[in-house]
Amino acid sequence: MAIVDVTIYGAGIFGLSVAWSCVKRGAKVRVIDPGGVGAGSSGGLVGALAPHVPERWNAKKAFQFDSLIMAEEYWAEVEAVSGLPSGYGRTGRLQPIADERLLALAHDRKTEAATLWQGKAMWEVRPVSDFPDWAPDSPTGYLIHDTLTARMNPRLAAQALAGALQAKGGAVVSDGDEEGHVVWATGWQGLLTLSQELGKPVGNGVKGQSALLQHAAADMPQLFADSLHIIPHANGTVAIGSTSEREFDDPTSCDAALDDVIARARAACPAIADAPVIERWAGVRPRAKSRAPMLGAYPGRPGHFIANGGFKIGFGMGPKVGEVMADLILEGRRTIPEDFRVAASL
Repeated sequence: MAIVDVTIYGAGIFGLSVAWSCVKRGAKVRVIDPGGVGAGSSGGLVGALAPHVPERWNAKKAFQFDSLIMAEEYWAEVEAVSGLPSGYGRTGRLQPIADERLLALAHDRKTEAATLWQGKAMWEVRPVSDFPDWAPDSPTGYLIHDTLTARMNPRLAAQALAGALQAKGGAVVSDGDEEGHVVWATGWQGLLTLSQELGKPVGNGVKGQSALLQHAAADMPQLFADSLHIIPHANGTVAIGSTSEREFDDPTSCDAALDDVIARARAACPAIADAPVIERWAGVRPRAKSRAPMLGAYPGRPGHFIANGGFKIGFGMGPKVGEVMADLILEGRRTIPEDFRVAASL
């Protein structure tokens, strides 16, 4: 067997994105995950690729913006190489505006977005009547509509990335030897292991429960209402979620907390009031102590690296995370923002 340049533990969005960027630069890559592709939180339902608000700009927001702008071309290439759909669509997002103060703030952010988003996407204030039969209730009668937000079908996207990787000669296996540079993209359990090794908490897991409803609204923008994501997917379903549970006994169980999410989503979006629930899902997402992705060299392990902590934003950050990690692993170039480096969570 040919020598492997990069071994990656974890076939979630960060592991696969790093693998894809490395393969495109000519590296021989092996991804190892005993659970298979998207076995952890990357196998969820929601798939909201949503930006931060366009104000108080910082490195994290700029990084996320770059990644979201990259996404359309990125996923088109993945689909072309793999022959598999990713579920990607830049369909935008609607958010209700609760009162006059927030309405004024939404107008201010429109001005900020015109500069910060470089004309590549818009943040608008629009009347509810512009979106008949889909808009959420809004006390002011107005909505925030941004054209940067996109949707992603997490399971399809992970399989498409794995397929593209294999089409380019990479391997995705359940077991294998460590060769070359080693990347640990092992999710929340990897954060717990790292905390034990270093003798200090560097991150943990936050459980999320979500649901999938049968309702065709593929061309509609996603909604963010009552702190919930409501995502119409291209396959005639709508995903809703999720809870954020710091304490849990069973990482994969669904309970009354999800019933509450479903009820709130139906109230916020009357269009899905009678849509049947076809799947319930629960999983644990990795949250680094810094609340930003944890990217860089693994402390005390030369030649080893960490790509973890994509809490809620993993798929949105994935394209850019893959690039900056490939810069570091293959070329020794440090293009990772300071706030994303491993030290920020130590």
